Amino acid sequence: MQKAFYDRLSRPFEKDERKRKRLTTTNSVITKAFYIAYPVLLIILAFTRDGRFLRVLLVPLISFVIVTVFRRACNARRPYEVWEAPPLIQKDTKRNSFPSRHVFSVFMIAMATAYICPPAAIIMMAAGVFLAAARVLIRVHFVRDVVAGALIGVGLGLLGFWAL
Repeated sequence: MQKAFYDRLSRPFEKDERKRKRLTTTNSVITKAFYIAYPVLLIILAFTRDGRFLRVLLVPLISFVIVTVFRRACNARRPYEVWEAPPLIQKDTKRNSFPSRHVFSVFMIAMATAYICPPAAIIMMAAGVFLAAARVLIRVHFVRDVVAGALIGVGLGLLGFWAL
């Protein structure tokens, strides 16, 4: 997609400090909530001696490693590296944009939750969509990065939790 498209998306957040703050807070809160929710899920499964513990631990772990290796192999540039458009959050990471690991992680954690408690996963998937949009709007990922992250998270989740 072209720079003009991304500029149109991000412009309202560049010009309005309150909107930018809400957007960056959304990005931060969703990310932190999921990185707290997953260990809590594992702790609950461990303490209740739930037989699904090992699968809920290993499927995301192995998938995360696969995505990380794939991402390094792709070595895709980020929007702020491609165009003269700084991200709306402090970010100086170079490359490794495709797929979005934040979005992948959120969707993988949602799939792990779906394996245990499907109704909770619906809320988590909705939050994942908001995170994906935020990552694009703050210019740290392209649309293709977040879509790929979500699809890979759901796909590997389906494979790891239900197909195998």
